Amino acid sequence: MKAKRAANPEKNTRSQGSAIASILKTLRTRAGLTTSKLAERSDVSMSTISKIESGQLSPGYETILRLSLGLEVDVAELFNPSPRGLSSGRRGVTRRGQGMILESPRYIYEALAADVSNKEFLPLFTIIKPGGQFDPLDMPAHEGEEFVYVCSGEVTLHSEHYEPLVLEPGDSVYFDSRGGHVLVGSETEETRILWICSHRDALRVAHDSAEPFS
Repeated sequence: MKAKRAANPEKNTRSQGSAIASILKTLRTRAGLTTSKLAERSDVSMSTISKIESGQLSPGYETILRLSLGLEVDVAELFNPSPRGLSSGRRGVTRRGQGMILESPRYIYEALAADVSNKEFLPLFTIIKPGGQFDPLDMPAHEGEEFVYVCSGEVTLHSEHYEPLVLEPGDSVYFDSRGGHVLVGSETEETRILWICSHRDALRVAHDSAEPFS
């Protein structure tokens, strides 16, 4: 599995930043929320929201989760402006390299089946950039569970309750998202993984408890 690269990566990054900017601003306006109110409801700073909406910043998955909670929308709506509604016999097809792509300092996410809303889980084809650093005291945690399958390269799962776990191509891990966790790739090469997150319960539980999560 390989993410399809554009001929002009710089242009592709700008277009994806523009896409999430437009989607976020549309959803915020539709909800009748000011930037400050969304910041309060999602536990994401006003400056971060402003940078995302202006196309200066592409958010990571954890930030997308927080924003979807604050907006009270399915997380898929932040990857696709017009997801299909819930119906029986649903099917979502994503051709190679044609998923909704978002880039953060550590990851490049390709959201698969982004045209299907209210999914029970969120599948992401993810490239982990080489040489990533992290703070062991600042590992995100939230409700739900996650599954990671390594397609190429090497990734290390750092988690709150276990020793670092090194995974190579063909290896996989399933873990509870409620413990602090972070995925770090190789120092020298990109790592490609299939990353599946159960996000619906995370949003429901966090909303019911009125507690922000990362």
